[in-house]
Amino acid sequence: MKAIIETGGKQYRVEEGNEIYVEKLTGEVGDKVTFDKVLMADDKVGTPYLTSVKVVGEIVKQGKQRKVVIFKYNPKKNYHKKQGHRQPYTKVVIKSIK
Repeated sequence: MKAIIETGGKQYRVEEGNEIYVEKLTGEVGDKVTFDKVLMADDKVGTPYLTSVKVVGEIVKQGKQRKVVIFKYNPKKNYHKKQGHRQPYTKVVIKSIK
């Protein structure tokens, strides 16, 4: 069974057993997560969401992505600024689509 879910402002195509990386979710490793915003399941399409379908997953890992370096400068003005950013993420394994 296949489904399309929405979380963190993004859409993901999932099947049972898939591992997906989503925007940070609250919870610890081993906690269950249910995704209520299901856009499509098999051949059924929601308007905008399907109310009878839920996707259940389990949190496997909480982490941060690689650092993205931002470097700003103005030539001949002696201005430079270096920043870094690491976006947090949650790794989820899809257990079932009901």
